Amino acid sequence: MRIEKPAASSEGPPNLADYEQARAAFSWEAVRRELDGLPNGGGLNIAYEAVGRHVQSGHGGQTAMIWLGKKGEREEITYAELDGLTNQLANVLANLGVEAGDRVYSLAGRIPELYVCALGALKHRAIFCPLFSAFGPEPIAQRMQLGEAKVLLTTERLYRRRVMEIRDRIPSLEHVIIVPDPKKPRSPENTIDWNNAMAGASPDYRIASTNPATPALLHFTSGTTGTPKGALHVHEAVLTHYVTGKLALDLHPEDIYWCTADPGWVTGTSYGIIAPLTNRATMVVDEAEFDSQRWYRILEEERVQVWYTAPTAIRMLMRSGPELPRSRNLSALRFMASVGEPLNPQAVVWGYEVFGRPFHDNWWQTETGGIMISNYASMDVKPGSMGKPLPGITAAIVREGNDGHIHRVDDPKKDGELALRPDWPSLFRGYWNNQDRYDACFRDGWYLSGDLARRDEEGYYWFVGRSDDVIKSAGHLIGPFEVESVIMGHPAVAEVGVIGKPDPVAGTIIKAFVSLQPGHQWSGELEKELLGFGRKNLGTAAPREIAFAESLPKTRSGKIMRRLLKARELGLPEGDTSTLEGENG
Repeated sequence: MRIEKPAASSEGPPNLADYEQARAAFSWEAVRRELDGLPNGGGLNIAYEAVGRHVQSGHGGQTAMIWLGKKGEREEITYAELDGLTNQLANVLANLGVEAGDRVYSLAGRIPELYVCALGALKHRAIFCPLFSAFGPEPIAQRMQLGEAKVLLTTERLYRRRVMEIRDRIPSLEHVIIVPDPKKPRSPENTIDWNNAMAGASPDYRIASTNPATPALLHFTSGTTGTPKGALHVHEAVLTHYVTGKLALDLHPEDIYWCTADPGWVTGTSYGIIAPLTNRATMVVDEAEFDSQRWYRILEEERVQVWYTAPTAIRMLMRSGPELPRSRNLSALRFMASVGEPLNPQAVVWGYEVFGRPFHDNWWQTETGGIMISNYASMDVKPGSMGKPLPGITAAIVREGNDGHIHRVDDPKKDGELALRPDWPSLFRGYWNNQDRYDACFRDGWYLSGDLARRDEEGYYWFVGRSDDVIKSAGHLIGPFEVESVIMGHPAVAEVGVIGKPDPVAGTIIKAFVSLQPGHQWSGELEKELLGFGRKNLGTAAPREIAFAESLPKTRSGKIMRRLLKARELGLPEGDTSTLEGENG
């Protein structure tokens, strides 16, 4: 099945109007020329490209951020105001003795101060490292110890509940900046009050010369069993953030844009801060957690034009039914995209049926720093596919040959590991203090993603599964995503997680865990129906066992944690669960 690209819009053509032409004409140097660079040949700084250059070009009065508080507050911050606030924060850091390369951490919900901290730290050439606000004390301590944090921005509530008890275990941590509770402002001892610090700081700041290879961002990814990995990115990554926002998300200047991701994970920084601002969009930031009615109200009232969200959220919206969106005026929506894990075909089609346009899935990783493969506004969408590589990105399906080297797989019927030529600006430059782990990601001139995929005859890429998730049953290699997508086609099923379970005859059988749509109850009869549905549609790849789950374990970025399902099923160690949704609260 495919959803054909829309007819020409009255709003004008998309930024990427012809895919093949764009690939042929693309160069990273041309992208660099679209950005300003620091004045007087001072290099390339993410925060300047995101904010300062727009003020210098006369757009300081445009709204940069629409902040929506969980209690109904609404605040607009212009580019000029954001420039001044981030200058103040940079001066605060300078006054504290923070130097280029020092690590500035944040632990806060989606409040304006978090965004000011990110950009202010980048202006000062510190390395910004965001943490999930829902992390418990141990994951916080672990990540701050690994990255040798010097400064932490947090709120009074989070400091008292999560940080006070571990602060002595982080000897590198010299300063804690507290955003006080507006109703009960009282900063704890040995902390710095945000309001006082900002009030005493100048709104003028000159960004020092910034080499494009200057470290900028440190994002921690969850380890399977060991410690989390800290992926380090540099200021040159802004080229990828900017151009993927323009081409993959079709961002235009002054677009109203909403990325629902939290800056505690990489999407919320790359596409919740940098990509929209470098494209001079107006970004919507919602402090509250997911609520379907609230989300539809925001889409309508803020006239959101480009919406970037996660498969888990889309499936939750599907469960709430089509009546809510159809009762709202969502005519401003021009482009919808999804990220976090592969988007099931049913969700793509549902978007088209309910909103009149599909969700455009894309693929990337913390390590790639930005979108690498995407469904574009000017292309037909094949539901279930992650699309085609971005201009400037060389992707391939590879396997190890008998000679021990990596070789391309050109047969569209065969899958292999998704690999990229490591020559784009936002490629991570290392795992923090772990060179061996970093080096293992590269072989024979390729970055190996660890994801299995296939490439069809038209050049679309299809996700099969993580290499450590793929199931070998009765001699067949089976990707869990394909099985999950088929089982989700049953009207009773809301979400599915699939694992391989040891079996004395087949070696491994497929077991599926399902949560149900509203109005359906689990029963032996439904279990048999689902098993039969699987056999009819999947044959030998069908689940041999199906179990009911009230909810599936997911990361806060929306990925179903299959390894956790397997560990719990088999009684194995669960490994690192610090990013698990609902944990550490």
